Amino acid sequence: MLEIEVKVPVTDLGSIETRLVGLGGVFVTEKAQEDLYMAHPCRDFGVTDEALRLRMDGNAQVLTYKGPKMDARSKTREEIEFSVPMEQMRTVLERLGFVKFIQVRKVRKEYVLDDVLVCLDQVEGLGSYVELEFSGQDAEKGLVRVEDIKHRLGIEGNEIRSYLELIIQKKGEM
Repeated sequence: MLEIEVKVPVTDLGSIETRLVGLGGVFVTEKAQEDLYMAHPCRDFGVTDEALRLRMDGNAQVLTYKGPKMDARSKTREEIEFSVPMEQMRTVLERLGFVKFIQVRKVRKEYVLDDVLVCLDQVEGLGSYVELEFSGQDAEKGLVRVEDIKHRLGIEGNEIRSYLELIIQKKGEM
């Protein structure tokens, strides 16, 4: 399964949400997410453009592997994700030599518009973002769908770095 994602920094999530609802966006949920990124003991994920994440997603606990980005226009990448008991999985990973790298916290409101998941994110230490996500096997179709929704919402830009990458950059600037 591929995840085709476009992220845009915004200043006013409220007006985007109003437009989204006006276009027929259906509210799904609002939740806090806490992501714990793990570093591999002998492979630099920064070099390989991969990530291993444990996420507390509301009440759900999920392990996600993200493969390298597949194109420069979006964050299209392989994503393997499944439910795990978080503390036990973290213990197993630590026993295997993985270490905590960075934590990312955000509050996310999710809507669905057509076949695109629209996430309104308030990210601790970074600000407000809109993420548009399409899941499927056809990357081109997904990118067209995501760009269409982005255009209809009246937002511009494309931040291809992950929240993880943005936080790493911000910490380096401090």
